[in-house]
Amino acid sequence: MVKKTKGQWILLGVLILLALACVLPLVLVVIISFSSDASIAEKGYSFFPTEWSLAAWEYVFGYGKQLVVSYGVTIFITVVATVLDMIVETMFAYTLSRSNFRLKKYYAMMVLITMLFSGGQLASYMVNVTWYHLKDSLWVLILSGVSAIHVIILRTYIQGTVSEALIESAKIDGAGEFYTFVKIVVPCMTPALASVAFMKAIANWDAWENAYLYITSPEKTPLSLLLMEIENDIQFLAENADNLSPSEYDQLVANLPTDSGRMAILLAALGPILIAYPFFQKYFVKGITIGSVKG
Repeated sequence: MVKKTKGQWILLGVLILLALACVLPLVLVVIISFSSDASIAEKGYSFFPTEWSLAAWEYVFGYGKQLVVSYGVTIFITVVATVLDMIVETMFAYTLSRSNFRLKKYYAMMVLITMLFSGGQLASYMVNVTWYHLKDSLWVLILSGVSAIHVIILRTYIQGTVSEALIESAKIDGAGEFYTFVKIVVPCMTPALASVAFMKAIANWDAWENAYLYITSPEKTPLSLLLMEIENDIQFLAENADNLSPSEYDQLVANLPTDSGRMAILLAALGPILIAYPFFQKYFVKGITIGSVKG
């Protein structure tokens, strides 16, 4: 066994402190979600509450069928939108990476313009509702995620990892552009594709603004919008306690979770992302380190 030097022990200690700084807030959120509001009022946010309670989770799961439906809608939107976006962005990135593509500069300029200028939310709403008739349609949540910066990331990755000689040799063997793209380029892009896809999946999972603007049917409500509505309900009931009758107050406010309820909502939204992250971590590391060693 190799004996660690003093500097290695110091580095290990620093890394342990950084790890604790990342993990402990999440642990605190979990503990608070199972704490009673009386305990939070007495001790504040504490790792050792005086009283445990399931009131926050009972309130969240009290939405029952709607919660399950919203989870299903969010999973559907996340999967379909991420897959479609990755197909479009990867093909666009490959096109921009080809040195012999005549319109390369023109399309690159178009990508840059979309990063600098935008039509605004009002213009987008009018177009989506008046022309495309996407009001209360899941397609408005699926077809709005193509990102210019992701196209640039993928294009740069292709240019840095897939050599022109490899593509030219495939052409000499009779491969067309589409075959070269699918069979040669895409397999070389696994770290970049996984990293970008995970970022897009997180964005699609957490997106609520478009859902708030366009979605009106409960059966099409995604999880992010439902959790925001639960948070608004908690806030509304807490702020209007004085306007309720004693019986209504006892039923709605006396046992209403506030801080613990917010933490439960946070965990309900973050849970699937926390579960999925370890499976993508190796691709993030490889994506960051790729190209650091020249060969």
